[in-house]
Formats: sequence, C-alpha cells, structure tokens
Amino acid sequence: MGTPVAALIQFQGFGFQYPGSPAPVIRDVNLEVQAGHFVAIVGGSGVGKSTLLRAAAGLSQPSFGHLRSNLQDSPGRRANAFVFQDSRLLPWRRIAANVAYGLEGLGLSRQEREQRVEAALNQVGLAHLKDRWPHQLSGGQVQRVGIARALAVQPDLLLMDEPFSAVDALTRQALQDELVQVWQRSSAAVLFVTHDIDEAVFLADTVIVLGGSPAGVSARIEIDLPRPRDRNTARFGELVKEVGQAL
Repeated sequence: MGTPVAALIQFQGFGFQYPGSPAPVIRDVNLEVQAGHFVAIVGGSGVGKSTLLRAAAGLSQPSFGHLRSNLQDSPGRRANAFVFQDSRLLPWRRIAANVAYGLEGLGLSRQEREQRVEAALNQVGLAHLKDRWPHQLSGGQVQRVGIARALAVQPDLLLMDEPFSAVDALTRQALQDELVQVWQRSSAAVLFVTHDIDEAVFLADTVIVLGGSPAGVSARIEIDLPRPRDRNTARFGELVKEVGQAL
C-alpha cells in the first residue's frame, strides 16, 4: 500500500465563537480537504459556512479544536486563493491588471506576470477582453475574471464563497459547467460554499451539510455521479433530495 497523503487542511473538533457572544456559531466540526478534491458546504444562513472558509484561508483562528494545514506558499505561488460573491474587481484597473493584482509581491518578472495573466484569462475564455474595464463586462464575465485572478497565483486550494449567487439562473449553470472544466485542468482542490443544493451536487465530490445551533456537520454525502454530470438523471435527483433532507 502507498503512503497515505496528508490532507491540505483538516478541521478537528473545530469551533468558532465571536468575542462577547454567549455561544459559538459553529462547533465540533471534523472535515478535511484532500489535494485535487472538490468539497461543497451547504447550509442555511448563519450556520458558519463562510466562517469555515475564513478559517481555511488563515483569516481567523479556531476558538475550540484545531485546524491543521499543510498549505505553504512557494516561490511564485500562493497556497490558497479566494473567489468572492461580489468578485471585488478594482474599477480603476483594466481586466488584465485586475488578474495581475494577486501576483504582486510574488517576485515574478513582468514577462512572467503577463504570461500568468494570459494563461488564466484563457482558462476562463476571456483573453479577448483583457483591455476592458470591469464596468464593461456582464455579471457572468465579472465572476470569470474573479476566478482567473485566483487561478493566476496557482493555488493548491481554491476557496469560493457563493461566487455565482448574484447572476441569473442560465448564467449560473454556464458558470458551473465552466468551473468544473477549469478545476479539472488545474491541480487545485476546491472548498465551495453555497446555499444551492443542485449546485453542490453538480459540482462536488463530497457535500458537507451544516445545521443546528450551534452549527455542526449534519451529513457528509459522497457524490457518486460520473463527470460530465447530467442534471436531469434520476440519480442526480435522488442526491439532491438526500442533501435536502439532511438540511
């Protein structure tokens, strides 16, 4: 047998409580993300989905338990990258300059930065729009730029906080399809927060359901569907129902 591969991140009895709050928002969470794995977290508002993402990014520390990380920045790369719901593009920078923003401070030459930006924009199909301003793009294109900016730093872990919730249903499905293709071409693992059950089942290898107060893991559901996935199959509907019943 081969040597077991250590998880990129591992929550062990993890809990978080805001200072001055009478109770934790989340407690006793056990969860790991392996290299190359796609994990979706679903749950209602206020159950701590984004809290787990912030902790995974190193932006907050556990109040209880442990968060073990094998992520490390390396020359020219960042260990993790965030994609937000609102994309957070800088309106005074053109698209290429927005994608290049995350590369600042990595010690790359100008040529290396330009090559990374071009490659990332090609991955999301927007290289032809690199000289436009953010206000000239559609909502779906803006989100693609946010993904390209994250991919440009070549992360081991991509953290995504409801990135498609602000676009219309048709655009959302198209972005889901494209995200799967981008993820499969990269070597990154993904930790993806969503309140959309169909989205979680379509995207993830594993769906983690959070519930309760304080919140904890209500269910851990492995998605046994082949890729590319068909949203109209009976098995897809069964898994959506299973996740929904666990909420």
